[in-house]
Amino acid sequence: MSEIKVDTLTGKTTAGDITVTSEGGTANMQLQQGLVKCWVHYDHDTPAVKDSLNAASVTDVDTGMFDPQYTNSMNSSNYSVLRMGQAEITNADCTQYAYNKATGSVRCYNSENDSAIDLGNTDAAVLGDLA
Repeated sequence: MSEIKVDTLTGKTTAGDITVTSEGGTANMQLQQGLVKCWVHYDHDTPAVKDSLNAASVTDVDTGMFDPQYTNSMNSSNYSVLRMGQAEITNADCTQYAYNKATGSVRCYNSENDSAIDLGNTDAAVLGDLA
């Protein structure tokens, strides 16, 4: 078995261009484009950030709404946000979504049974290009 230990990966031709070949060997992609650029695990009841990456802070906006601010901004507002929350009511109809995407933050919303709610466990992950 081989082991590679490094502190920094740098592309051979261009510093930020590291190509990864697909499992089938027929497609290539840049490594950095497949990485999550920001994520936050947030307790909206408290409110407190339980854990995060590239999240400078989180603003508690209102019931069911919070805004993570990025430490390092996104290149544009054309990125993807994945949302998830743990239901607090048994058999609840839960909705989590994101809107008002900006290069430095995003608005996250949680609801149960069509009512805004502060969830104890709620998550957001951001995929796209950093500035």
